[in-house]
Amino acid sequence: MRCPFCRNRGNRVVDSRLSGDGGTIRRRRVCAACKRRFTTYERVEEAAPVVVKKDGRREPFDRQKVIAGIKRACEKRPVSMETIEKIADRIEAAAADLGGKETPSSFIGAAVMNALQETDQVAYVRFASVYRSFKDIGEFMHELEELIRQREGSAASPAPIRPREKKSESSA
Repeated sequence: MRCPFCRNRGNRVVDSRLSGDGGTIRRRRVCAACKRRFTTYERVEEAAPVVVKKDGRREPFDRQKVIAGIKRACEKRPVSMETIEKIADRIEAAAADLGGKETPSSFIGAAVMNALQETDQVAYVRFASVYRSFKDIGEFMHELEELIRQREGSAASPAPIRPREKKSESSA
């Protein structure tokens, strides 16, 4: 580490502290030559995966593109920006957890669709209509029917009511 004042490489660490989020270490250093103090910050460099598009092109993962797509689908829907950010965080983490340096764009699209299906079904259908490139109303209706079937399946009949157990009375 070079001193920002005299450009000498010799220095020592006087103090180290974690930042508030715990992702960065703040180090106070003192230069061996000019004796001036300066601060450096250390953080883990996370290599973002490369996204492989349908046509074979490769581009770096862009969290802002994911957020923009989700925001577009959630336009005029009761979905908070905080929820959108959390969805993007989960998708980014899932892409990084794949382990490889490359992530297919289909994985990211499917992850967005799954998250939107759990969050807001209208936003899900909006996103699916663009992502899956519905060619006609029949494909669109098929997706809606599938969504209705899933919702009816999850809202199955309530749990049966069980009779109360009788309390045993013990005589004293």
